[in-house]
Amino acid sequence: MDDSGNPQDIVVPPVEGVAGGGTAYGWTDGGLQVPSPLKGSIDPTEFPTADLVHVWCMPSTANVGPQEMPRNLESVNLLAGRNEKESIQIAMRPKVSWGGPGNAGVVQVQCSDLCSTSGDRLVVGQSINMRRVVPILGVPDALAPLDLPVSQISLLPGETTAVWVSIDVPSAQPPGQYEGEIIITATKADSEVPAHCLGKAEKHQLYRDLQSCLEMLDPIDGKPVDEVVERVKSATASLRSVLLLPLFSEYLSLNGPVDMMEEDAISSLSVRVKINMTVWDFILPVTPSLPAVFGISDTVIEDRFGVEHGTDEWYEALDQHFKWLLQYKISPYFCRWGDSMRVLTYTCPWPADHPKSDEYFSDPRLAAYALPYSRSVSGGNATKDYMQKQIDILRTKSHWKKAYFYLWDEPLNLEQYESLRSIANEIHAYAPDARVLTTYYCGPSDAPLAPTAFEAFVKVPKFLRPHTQIYCTSEWVLGNREDLVKDIVSEIQPENGEEWWTYVCMGPSDPHPNWHLGMRGTQHRAVMWRVWKEGGTGFLYWGANCYEKANVPSAEIRFRRGLPPGDGVLFYPGQVFSSSSQPVASVRLERILSGLQDIEYLRLYSSRYGREEGLALLEKTGLYLGPERYTHEHMPIDAMRGEIYNACRS
Repeated sequence: MDDSGNPQDIVVPPVEGVAGGGTAYGWTDGGLQVPSPLKGSIDPTEFPTADLVHVWCMPSTANVGPQEMPRNLESVNLLAGRNEKESIQIAMRPKVSWGGPGNAGVVQVQCSDLCSTSGDRLVVGQSINMRRVVPILGVPDALAPLDLPVSQISLLPGETTAVWVSIDVPSAQPPGQYEGEIIITATKADSEVPAHCLGKAEKHQLYRDLQSCLEMLDPIDGKPVDEVVERVKSATASLRSVLLLPLFSEYLSLNGPVDMMEEDAISSLSVRVKINMTVWDFILPVTPSLPAVFGISDTVIEDRFGVEHGTDEWYEALDQHFKWLLQYKISPYFCRWGDSMRVLTYTCPWPADHPKSDEYFSDPRLAAYALPYSRSVSGGNATKDYMQKQIDILRTKSHWKKAYFYLWDEPLNLEQYESLRSIANEIHAYAPDARVLTTYYCGPSDAPLAPTAFEAFVKVPKFLRPHTQIYCTSEWVLGNREDLVKDIVSEIQPENGEEWWTYVCMGPSDPHPNWHLGMRGTQHRAVMWRVWKEGGTGFLYWGANCYEKANVPSAEIRFRRGLPPGDGVLFYPGQVFSSSSQPVASVRLERILSGLQDIEYLRLYSSRYGREEGLALLEKTGLYLGPERYTHEHMPIDAMRGEIYNACRS
């Protein structure tokens, strides 16, 4: 995305199957129909923006598609703990056209800091971010970057455009009531966002002037009062001359400097969206309470970004993906599949004796890390020697408790199960306390463990013990029979260090919680509600970047054939949307983060009042009762969080 200030004409990226249009899933009831009296050629600087554009707010669980109908504009009220991210959407739909052919017009979107009465701030560009919601296969999903603090967006006739606003509250942010606003102004297509570029000489002069001010005032301790007064006068004069530079000319008036957010002739025509946020004293843990391990295909990165395995560019690309995903409270692992669904997984591409290894594994945001059974980068050591060396190094570290080996994805027959047991046996010969994770949805098909398929599935822990410590089962197996959870859990031995994790992939399908494209927003968020209610202690997702093979970063995005749209894809290459190489999140990934944060709220409440009370709260608020009985509306989410806030705040 260039910084020229021109309207950001983000078009739908090249995606297989896109035919334009789209639908708003679950949020199309109601609407606001306001006929416009404006006719003929329109100068947007002469009319209130409210006469030209519908503006309204929607929750983060709404799928705001191009056909979403207008609603009344209301102020936004948010609640957030510290180390928590909350998001809303600002929707805009033109009432009339004031732009050129095929373009309804351009709006300028400006975001202010959120300020508390005590002077604390949540700063735009640091804690506050804006992104444009872009349809994928006609469904709102990708969050393309926008310039901050001011951006220009082109609106299309008869279509709704949404801006995703995220507020990320730092752990050290003082609690309190914060207020700010988003200002939306219809503008001419040829107008530009003010941009001032200083030459080297001007920058140097500005630097010297500011440095001079500091030298006048520091140090002043112990100086005579008269001298301090003179220094302050000199510093004031220097600062006044700095403010008179052309760089700041747009903020000057006949009466002197004015705040850029104050009313002027144009902003008085703007639509102002008021944002009120309550930041409370709850600090969400830096290390997520629930390990959520998500796969990143290293072969997809190699192909699309043209990096050769093991090169500096390869390490750099993997490092970027790892660090980027940590912000979503996800513990990433890189992966590639072998024959018969054998899988090589590793969280850190560097060996255990490399400084990067400790940097990765000691990061408090990482809840769990995968270790490879063989080298992730080819080398001279034999596989067993390499593995033993890695284990010997890592077992001495305090973070060893985070480690696990993920060796096989969904073994199906006795041969695959026996191969898994054999590899696990070798690992445990070197490290008896090593954890092996196995995903499965059935027992061996050619050696039934019980008379029925479900009974055989339940008996897998007995068959794999002691070669697996983390039994990771598909939510698809349960269907809508949540009562079957007790049968699975009864076979797990937590007293011997065993855990029960779950996963979703192709299944379960609608209406059960999953992350497929086109599902309701609450359906995406409910995946984590289900995990907490069922009592799982971890979660796995097979792939976050597993789109079809491409050899250019900006190439057409294709979902893999045979999979539900969106399955295995939670973010997109940044180059598809702009010149930035930063990955572009999906709204589904943002909702996963929200679900993980909901778990921290429920854990806090249960730690004070007991797990049974926490389960009762899910039912009382109507948030989640089962895989086919959860809220389709956003209000119960706010009710649940509000109840916990009132019950647990200091």
